[in-house]
Amino acid sequence: MLWAKAFHIIAVVSWFAMLFYLPRLFVYHAMTETTDTQGRERFKVMEYKLYKYIGTPAMIATLILGFGTAAFSWEYYSSSTWFWLKIVLVILLVIYHHLCGYHVKLFRDDDNVKNHVYFRWFNEFPTILLIAVTLLVVLKRPL
Repeated sequence: MLWAKAFHIIAVVSWFAMLFYLPRLFVYHAMTETTDTQGRERFKVMEYKLYKYIGTPAMIATLILGFGTAAFSWEYYSSSTWFWLKIVLVILLVIYHHLCGYHVKLFRDDDNVKNHVYFRWFNEFPTILLIAVTLLVVLKRPL
């Protein structure tokens, strides 16, 4: 069980690295001039690879290892309010992850209409959820 927990933490850290960095790339991508074709193409490649090859596998590993770890002590977890609140926040993170994928596609197709200010605010959402999830897990009670 400790191995599963350790790899779950590693997967969470990897997933959050993507959740923090990808929206930051969106900020810079949104700021590029339409005439900077080379810069825009470079952002497209970076965003796609970060989302597809780092973020998505890390999210999948996080979910599998997280539920696998919870399965070891399901009676305890299933009766804990903090655990179910954590699950709701994780579902929000999964939705956010897929929203990031939607923005990757919009940028890829040159259909993005959001400006850098939107993405600066968009970038803050996973930080708030990380704080809430960490407090729930460490304190083992609702906030």
